[in-house]
Amino acid sequence: MGGSSLGLHHWSVLASQRAILPQNSAKPLQKFHSLPTTVTVACIATSRASSVRCHLGCFGFTAFNRKFRKSVRGCATNPFVVANDEKYGNKQVISITPQVYDYILANVREPEVLRQLREETASMHGSQMQVSPDQAQLLAMLVQIHGAEKCIEVGVYTGYSSLATALVLPESGSLVACERDGRSLEVAKKYYDKANVSHKVHVKYGFAADALRSLILSGEACSYDFAFVDADKRMYQEYFELLLQLVKVGGLIVFDNVLWHGKVADPEVNDAKTVSIRNFNTSIMQDKRVSISMVPIGDGMTICRKRQPHNKS
Repeated sequence: MGGSSLGLHHWSVLASQRAILPQNSAKPLQKFHSLPTTVTVACIATSRASSVRCHLGCFGFTAFNRKFRKSVRGCATNPFVVANDEKYGNKQVISITPQVYDYILANVREPEVLRQLREETASMHGSQMQVSPDQAQLLAMLVQIHGAEKCIEVGVYTGYSSLATALVLPESGSLVACERDGRSLEVAKKYYDKANVSHKVHVKYGFAADALRSLILSGEACSYDFAFVDADKRMYQEYFELLLQLVKVGGLIVFDNVLWHGKVADPEVNDAKTVSIRNFNTSIMQDKRVSISMVPIGDGMTICRKRQPHNKS
C-alpha cells in the first residue's frame, strides 16, 4: 500500500535497505549509524547508485566517482536529477526531498474527515500502508474527470483512499470496497458513516479475487468506470485480468506501489514482492489492451485505461 514518496528512504538509525556504490566499488555504505541526523537516500536514474543527503543540505562520499557526481546535482534547496541517457536531452527531473514533499502536502486540499482518519490510522499497526494525501487527491480527481459512477477498490485498509473516492462520487454512485482485514475495515466503516457516504460503499469482506469473480459471475462485466488496487503485490496480475473484465472500455484501473521504494529498478533486489511488481510492470508495458502512464507519486502509481479491442477479421 501507500509508502514514502518516490525515491526517498528515511533512516533514523540503520535501515534494512542498503545504498550501493558505483560499479568501481563493490562495498556498500555501512556506517549510517555514524551520521548525526536522519538520513535520506534519494534514488537516482542509475540502478546501481544512490546519493546520500542529510536534511541539512548536500552530503557526499569521496568514493563516488566523477561520472556519478555529474548525475547528481543540487541539494535540499535545489533538488533534481538528470537522466543518464543523453537521448533524453539532459532533462532535469525533480527529486522529492523532505522539504519539497512538505511543500506538496501543504498544497493538498484534504477534507477534515480525511485528516481525522489519517491521524487515527497513523497510530495503528501497518499505518505505512495508507495512501498519502497527494495520492488520494489524485485518485479523487481521476474519478471526477472521468465522471465515474461505479468504482471498485481492492485493498481498503482503514479506508483513506476509498473515502476520498466516495466523497466525490455522485449520490447515485457506488464503490465496491474489497478488504480481508476485519479490524482495519471497522475503522473504514466508522469513517464512511462519519462522512455520510455509507450508502455509496458496498463492503466485500474476504479475498478480493473471490469478490471480483463473483461480480463477473453476477453479470457486472464491463459495467465499472474506475478501479484502484492497493493490495497483495503478488496478486497484481490476477487482479488486473479480473478488473479488465469488469471495467468498461475507456475505464481506468490504477495500481499503487509500482516503484516499490525504488527496489524494482535495482537488479540486485529479487525478493518475491519486488519480482512480482517488476514482472507486472513489464507485463502491462507490453499489454496492448490498455494505455498506461506510470506516475511518480507516493510509491509510484500506474494508471491504465482500457482500450477498444481490435477487430480480429
